[in-house]
Amino acid sequence: MRWRMQDFSVLIGGKAGEGINIAGSVIARLLSACGLCVYMYYDYPSLIKGGNNFAVIRAADIQTFCTREAVDVLLALDQESIRLHAGMVREDTAVIYDSGVVKADGTGLPLEAFVKEEEAPAITRNAGIIGGFCRTAGIPWATVEAVFARAIPRELDANLRVARRGYDATPAGKGIRVNGREALPVLTGNEGVAFGLVEAGLEGYISYPMTPSSSILHTLASYAGRFGISVVHPENETGAMLMALGAAYAGRRVAVGTSGGGFCLMTEGFSLAGMAELPVVVVLAQRPGPSTGVPTYSAQGDLLFALSAGQGEFPRIVAAPGSVEEAWYWAGALMDLSWRFQTPSILLTDKNLGEGLFSFAGAPPRPPLAPVLREGHGTYGRYQDGPGGISPLAFPGESGITVKVNSYAHDADGITTEEAATIAAMAEKRREKERAAAKALAAYPCVEVAGDRTAATALLCWGSVAGACTEVAGRLGLRVVRPVVLSPFPEEQFASALSGVDRLIAVEENIDGQLSRLLGCYGVRVDERIGKYDGRPFFLEHLERRVEEVI
Repeated sequence: MRWRMQDFSVLIGGKAGEGINIAGSVIARLLSACGLCVYMYYDYPSLIKGGNNFAVIRAADIQTFCTREAVDVLLALDQESIRLHAGMVREDTAVIYDSGVVKADGTGLPLEAFVKEEEAPAITRNAGIIGGFCRTAGIPWATVEAVFARAIPRELDANLRVARRGYDATPAGKGIRVNGREALPVLTGNEGVAFGLVEAGLEGYISYPMTPSSSILHTLASYAGRFGISVVHPENETGAMLMALGAAYAGRRVAVGTSGGGFCLMTEGFSLAGMAELPVVVVLAQRPGPSTGVPTYSAQGDLLFALSAGQGEFPRIVAAPGSVEEAWYWAGALMDLSWRFQTPSILLTDKNLGEGLFSFAGAPPRPPLAPVLREGHGTYGRYQDGPGGISPLAFPGESGITVKVNSYAHDADGITTEEAATIAAMAEKRREKERAAAKALAAYPCVEVAGDRTAATALLCWGSVAGACTEVAGRLGLRVVRPVVLSPFPEEQFASALSGVDRLIAVEENIDGQLSRLLGCYGVRVDERIGKYDGRPFFLEHLERRVEEVI
């Protein structure tokens, strides 16, 4: 009998306030404990209570990055979860529901009675339905106990009692195949960003919470004491950027996090960073716009904004990771690069990556890259020229010198000037830094290639769409070409990745084809464009059909 790869999906849905995100993450960890690689997409409206929240967890023997159009198990804590997701139910889907509030075909569990009889908190209803899921999925009870002990630190005994009731009341299903592999850690993309920054020496994180970047703030705040970092929630995004620039001036490695509307408020400070040559990492987590847009959904609409934000001309380094491993790697890499070249950088993420949950295989090591620091004694000019346009850094408080930064055009000492030759020389110095950064980036994986590397037809993508494109390319025998660094654009690496491609199909979660427009500046012609701009990610089968239509 030929071995077949497992590909198992489960959806859990209920009202906001019923702990759906936590329940989904527990299910993901249960499947991970069985040796499977997991991905979770979490969908929720911008409501504190009500509406319908749901999480879709997909588990397989290899890592996947998108959901499918049907699920193997549907767990419903409210009637709306049955109605909304009826299209994902097929003939062999196991439906488990709270029989006290839901009418459906399948296995009904009296969750309210379980909770009352076990004298447990109301929120443990979701533990009862998770217990039912574990029984139908064939997950051993010992695994349930071990995962709950790690994932649910509060009211553990109550959760386990209610889960056991659901487990015992559910008939056994066809189950999954426990493959015996060691479980990988499970992280969100935002956790990957947070830990990548810390690994690169983060000393301060300053952010006004704005979905979908907010959980970076929460993660770092919870670990602040352990990592010895400062985490600040200021009054608004303008304050966040200006506080970060003050900290960078004082010599502290800092980052800020926001979304599109917040970054709009930060752009004047972002320009100040460019002129004053202050290093700061901005995590720009995209969501549908313009304006406030759709706060809890995802998009790739801020690429051109990130590339041109702020007035005037100055270098910025922009990268868009496509996995949790890349989120960790590039968060740290941008910290190193910002400090080496004394310029702001932007890590472009989105809700699908930042709030998605993934098995984490570990980030590769980064090339060593240290800042250029002042050595010796004597007079000091903050903007004295050096190799690659990089001025040696010193910080306020050092004996015998003044460290003067300036948002106006300035000379080598930081003194305001309107003298034409000096203005031109400083502009050329900033341009030289951009060239030096582009040269340094040649040592980094700025362009990723996947799928059939010999295929003449390639899918072009960036950011979180990478996983879905790679899976579709594998099914259809296509190549995937994906620039990760978008400024300074890695022209040589990209040309090498495109070698032998005669048909290029761009896949983006926006309506304008922003990567396609960027590549037009470098003489690259895109043959077809596939866009998605409703805030939701691609289903695997949906993207496959769209690609087949154009090839």
